[in-house]
Amino acid sequence: MTSRATTSILCPMDRMKSGHPKAAIYVRVSTADQHVESQLYDLRTLAAQRNFSVVKEYEDRGVSGSKARRPGLDALMADARRKRFDVILVAAFDRLARSTKHFLEVIDELNALGIEFISAREGIDSSSPMGRFFTIIVGCMAEAEKCMLVERIRSGMRRAKLEGKRLGRAPLQVNRALLLRDRERGLSLNQLAKAHGISKASVCRVLKEEREAVSRGFAAGVPSCAQNEGVTAQISAL
Repeated sequence: MTSRATTSILCPMDRMKSGHPKAAIYVRVSTADQHVESQLYDLRTLAAQRNFSVVKEYEDRGVSGSKARRPGLDALMADARRKRFDVILVAAFDRLARSTKHFLEVIDELNALGIEFISAREGIDSSSPMGRFFTIIVGCMAEAEKCMLVERIRSGMRRAKLEGKRLGRAPLQVNRALLLRDRERGLSLNQLAKAHGISKASVCRVLKEEREAVSRGFAAGVPSCAQNEGVTAQISAL
């Protein structure tokens, strides 16, 4: 008989068992003032404990988990389709997605690609039927938690309005006429901000509002704005 050479192809789960797994780390924070470093530290530690080789770290900063399209997540899934790693590590389920529908869509695609998903906080992976079961349950709980949080916020806002409390940004306390005169004198935006004790962004907002107010006045044929020569000169210098 003629012997036929056979080629052994390792699927990602086989590579996991053979001791040569490649891992990707995904981290996300919802606001720009939050930091991903603590998530990265914990996931790097987890990868080292499981003898994973981290090939790339993906991150989304200041992006809500309710958004299905995110730069970091999109890059992660693109590389997953290219089979560049065998396992994805996340700090918690809600870092990947807040919506159960979107979460399960991502998990289904990863399963189809043969890529394992591991969440550090819940201690669950998707490589077994039981892990898949708990993945669905915890994903539903994460979405329910978000819905309850949103409802609590809305309830608090409704109560505040009924109590007559002001919602949103407090009115800007600044002498606009004096600010306009200082601008006419040639002060820069930074100098105006320092002199009036407000931020540079607030200075820009005041100047923009004054320009728009004058434009609306002229467009409506209101001559009162033009009657104040000082204000007219100040606005023209903005």
